[in-house]
Amino acid sequence: RDAYVTPAREGTLRVLSAAVDAGIRRVVMTSAAATTRPPLDSGLTSDETRWADPDDPQFDNYRVSKILAERAAWKFMAGKSTEFATVLPGAVFGPVLSSENLGSVKIIGDLVAGRPRFLPRLGFWVVDVRDLADLHVTAMTAPEASGERFLAAGDFQWMEDIAATLRSGLGADGRKVPTRRLPTMLVRLLAPLSADLKPLAPLLGRKFALSSDKARRVLGFAPRPVSATILDSACSLIAAGGR
Repeated sequence: RDAYVTPAREGTLRVLSAAVDAGIRRVVMTSAAATTRPPLDSGLTSDETRWADPDDPQFDNYRVSKILAERAAWKFMAGKSTEFATVLPGAVFGPVLSSENLGSVKIIGDLVAGRPRFLPRLGFWVVDVRDLADLHVTAMTAPEASGERFLAAGDFQWMEDIAATLRSGLGADGRKVPTRRLPTMLVRLLAPLSADLKPLAPLLGRKFALSSDKARRVLGFAPRPVSATILDSACSLIAAGGR
């Protein structure tokens, strides 16, 4: 855990300290939607008023590092002359600049390549990287963004939904996209044996509530249709040779 948390938290604080020392007017930090996620069985909605518990077993080390880095950032920036805001994206999809270091978009590339052969019942709140970039610019320039957190997410998509969009929209390039679901009970049994599945096991079969109303209301966030995001992701990966 420390291998994730220490560089995330200490690196964030170094950047913020340098910004304050340089007299920067405002810093916008990219955090993660997971920093607002309540306990999975709570029935509560993720929004900017909530802070996730880093000791909640639903979170892997990466998401714990996001939670603790953002907490440390807000504590450090309290009372500073430099203004501060955070943007909290869901799963970031959209056109890529290269086929390396794909992050969330690797999910799209794997599906186009026919992996996995069977689809686990996993879902994501999706945000297009282009909409996310626009939101960062607005958060940097809008007076009302200072001192605020903003969740950035469009629609929720199960992996089956993403696969269906790819198969219907890519033509021949979508022929390998899997269509059959992997039973959730079997995924739970296999998860401890897989480095990829283990951190996702708590989210199997769950669609947790999330609200990006604040970003829409305050900053005019208007995410594009998720089908366009998914297909543009796939087409750019194919063009870059990343499938």
